[in-house]
Amino acid sequence: MKESSPDSGGNEAQEPDEGIDADGGDCNGDGGEDRSEPSEVGGSPSASGCDGGGRVGVSAKFTLGDTSDGEVFCARFSPDDLYLAAASGCGSILVYNALTGKRAFVLKCGQEDRLPTTQLRWRPQQALSKTKNVLVSVSADGRVLHWHASSGKCLHEIVEPDNQLFCVDYMADGSQFATAGRRREVHVYDECTKKLAAVLSGGEEGRTPGHSNRVFSLKFHPTMRSVLVTGGWDNTLQIWDLRRGHAVRAIFGPHVCGDAVDIAQDGETILTGSWRVDKQLQLWDFRSERLMETIPWRTGASLAQPCMVYAAQFSKTGSRLIAAGGSGANEAKIFDRQGGSVVGNVLGLTRACYSVDFSNSGSMLALAGGDGCVRIVSVSAC
Repeated sequence: MKESSPDSGGNEAQEPDEGIDADGGDCNGDGGEDRSEPSEVGGSPSASGCDGGGRVGVSAKFTLGDTSDGEVFCARFSPDDLYLAAASGCGSILVYNALTGKRAFVLKCGQEDRLPTTQLRWRPQQALSKTKNVLVSVSADGRVLHWHASSGKCLHEIVEPDNQLFCVDYMADGSQFATAGRRREVHVYDECTKKLAAVLSGGEEGRTPGHSNRVFSLKFHPTMRSVLVTGGWDNTLQIWDLRRGHAVRAIFGPHVCGDAVDIAQDGETILTGSWRVDKQLQLWDFRSERLMETIPWRTGASLAQPCMVYAAQFSKTGSRLIAAGGSGANEAKIFDRQGGSVVGNVLGLTRACYSVDFSNSGSMLALAGGDGCVRIVSVSAC
């Protein structure tokens, strides 16, 4: 049920072969509403041109893995930012040391014909259990696996029959986790017992019928224990209440095809990323369900290929930054909500970007996708 390898025998981090460009504009300006693009640089990354004024600097750090590892559908930093776990298309989970860039562990269940591991989440540190470095993963064969990353052991297995699972998330205190996928419903489990605690399906009569197609993103509300939000192929976000057992409200419009729903730390704003050629990134008011802002991927007239977004996330320290990436143009961007500008581009990817994740400290961003590599970018306020 396991395979692990020590740091000393792992893969070394590689120099990035994509372009990472940081906004080198006027850092002493007021930020205003300027959404001008930073100049695009191919080949090697450029250093940040930040010189103060509260702006954000971005630079390349590591490129982990290689194309032989298969597609990476999800990458996530551990709560202490020491490790970075990557869910691969071959079903295994690769765990890297985020500080050195070396591969630390490989988590496998021993089956050669495993379907892809589609998403994973580390258990929050505030969970009742004192065991650290525990993560939960879901896969396209309907399996939910708990792993102890540092020992490589599979601690527990749950199978959801006749389901394909695409998303998972923990409640903020780690006491429960939820899964969703092909069956258009949400399963909520107790973390201590691993028993099914609730099945959420359908919706509030007269307000929403619930989901009518596959669910690809799931997020617990950061301050309301009984609330979670999901998005998927049916062009809706569903807002669920665990006490009611069904969806109680809906937002219509976002076409979510990946891990592209997030909620700001204060719980007031929802971020969505849509897999389409325009209106990809949008901010919604959680309480009124109204559209607050559509963040343009490009500004002005552009002949560049559009980017259809698979992944989007707020930064975890104040929700000031937004990272997003996708297919088409095969690129990722970092947006600064405070200055209203793009502060970084990740260019030259050969395949789509499927996952973005800010570190808990806010000093790093991980990006992963179809080329099998995980890129770690340094992020600094200056």
